[in-house]
Amino acid sequence: MLALGAVSLLSLVSAQPHRRRHVHEHQNEKKDSNVVVVVDTVYAVAEAPEVVVYVDNDGNPVQTSTIGTVATPVVYSHGALSTILPTSSSIPPPAPTSTSTTASTSTSAVAVSSSAAAIAGVAQAVESVASAVAPAASSSEASGYGVSYSAYKANGDCKTQDDVNEDVAGFGGAYSLVRIYGTACNQVATVLQAAQNHGLKVFAGVSDLSTLNSEIATIVSAANGDWSSFDTIAIGNELVNSGAASASDVVAALSTARGLLKTAGYTGHIVTVDTLAATLNYPTLADNSDYAAVNCHPFFDPNTPPSGAGSFIKTQMALLRAKLANPSQEIVITETGYPYDGDSNGEAVPTLANQAIALSSIQSTLSSAVIFLSAYDDAWKTNSAGTFGAETYWGKGGAQAPSG
Repeated sequence: MLALGAVSLLSLVSAQPHRRRHVHEHQNEKKDSNVVVVVDTVYAVAEAPEVVVYVDNDGNPVQTSTIGTVATPVVYSHGALSTILPTSSSIPPPAPTSTSTTASTSTSAVAVSSSAAAIAGVAQAVESVASAVAPAASSSEASGYGVSYSAYKANGDCKTQDDVNEDVAGFGGAYSLVRIYGTACNQVATVLQAAQNHGLKVFAGVSDLSTLNSEIATIVSAANGDWSSFDTIAIGNELVNSGAASASDVVAALSTARGLLKTAGYTGHIVTVDTLAATLNYPTLADNSDYAAVNCHPFFDPNTPPSGAGSFIKTQMALLRAKLANPSQEIVITETGYPYDGDSNGEAVPTLANQAIALSSIQSTLSSAVIFLSAYDDAWKTNSAGTFGAETYWGKGGAQAPSG
């Protein structure tokens, strides 16, 4: 299962996982004007060698490595761009013609004293808490991997049913689930039909809390009483990370959505999706979801090479598990991947070869319950320095949508 075991009871250094903002949908709905400024803790570094201890799913130390820094906390406001580290967020979607993006970096590990005695202490501490944070068995209806998909043409126009059918057919049986982010362009109905034609589950989404009721009504209408093809409905994507809503607002929206969807006969999973960083800061987002739904991108950590993509995610999941109210709650990586073009971010270098290495690392580390970004390049998006000029290059193998 995805969720990792224990973390050390000794000195835990948790830098915020790098956050960036992918744009997934048209801004064709009214946005909330009450922007919340999110204050996060990141870590500046001071020289002093440390040993990093990595643990496996059973809480057993499996690898150690020495690093030359100790992290010390520095508080910055997510709303300000003049920060210690570059910032980025992933929020539900601005217009494809104009995107504002930022980026942030992070490293994360269980850091302890470099002495042999301290390392032994970590192993003992990990063993003592392993049972409390053991991974959960999957409760998700879909098995295997999922993939995200946007029903927009390169010029931003809506795709037709025939277009969506052609694109979903192009998945070629590689996935068991398709994720969409909102309800614009009649995409719930068109993607649902195409998914049913190929035996795929649908991960649907509400993009904006201010249009919660109408978006749920759109999803209910598309289902038309048959919920058998829906795996999950997400209420918001990275709203807290972006500052578009507070954690309490999102939790309240989850409660409202549950009532509306229950009345409509839906009994599947209901979650809110946010970055792993935001969920670490506000674990109530996961605690009030049917499973912990988090987006995590190794590319945005400058210290992680493509070959370390899987272990990066695994480490972040271990940090999150330690903060969950229910340590056995399922954790699903609802968005991850690797670009094949754009600018380098430290050791994260976007090439086709590196994309293949990173995706292989993720797949070999996390066997299921992972949704990849993206089925195809999203040419309708806008590249920016904040996302290292890579926003349009996340299609697996550089794949372009068959329908254009």
